[in-house]
Amino acid sequence: MAAVSYQYVDLPDACVVTTRALLTARENIADTVAARAMMCIHGGAGYGKTLAVNTCLRELEEVEGEEVRRVTFRARPTARAVRYELFTALDLAGEPPRHPSEFDRLLKTALAERPRTFLVDEAQWLNGEAFEYFRYLWDEPATQLAIVFVGGAGAHTVLRREPMLSSRVFIWQQFSRLTPAEVLEVIPLFHPVWEGADPADLVFADERAAHGNFRAWAQLTAHLRTALARSGRPRVDRELLRWAFSRLA
Repeated sequence: MAAVSYQYVDLPDACVVTTRALLTARENIADTVAARAMMCIHGGAGYGKTLAVNTCLRELEEVEGEEVRRVTFRARPTARAVRYELFTALDLAGEPPRHPSEFDRLLKTALAERPRTFLVDEAQWLNGEAFEYFRYLWDEPATQLAIVFVGGAGAHTVLRREPMLSSRVFIWQQFSRLTPAEVLEVIPLFHPVWEGADPADLVFADERAAHGNFRAWAQLTAHLRTALARSGRPRVDRELLRWAFSRLA
């Protein structure tokens, strides 16, 4: 486990916990990068996909020296928008070319220089045109490109609509909610707030508020840090939990 600045809320002392999903993602991403292939990680909001993928890719960067570039789309981009995003992500010099064919040559030349991995987050926002452009670059024999698409529950559906691309996806991985057994195993390791907590209270918190969702657990933990600091109590109890629940309703 390593300390992190948690991505959803400012949560000091939070740790990355090695859930089964994260361990599977680590193996799948390593295999995808080694094969210079494409993969898709998908699942509901708050299940820990982006955190897990960034953790695994950071390990590849630090240990294996893999060059990772991250791009995120918040709307349905055109191929033109994808070109400009990749131009920026690759830190290419000069002004972006005006003509698509010239732009494509520039990107393919840059992507052929050395192996790279692209993390494409929020992949559910990509449309057919954008996906087709990623496939076009990846299919170029000279490019040394691995791509990890990460998206919400709709990413799998969107990708499957693009047979030319989906047939090239090397690995599909779905993230789901923490099971009750996983909650008891990993949440006490996630943050000191939960160290020594009564397992029954963990079950109570999961059933009433968190529902196996890591983002919800992070929010709940942040409120309980506040509750413990204000009340002076040594550990989480039902009264503090109910107070935190009232803030999440």
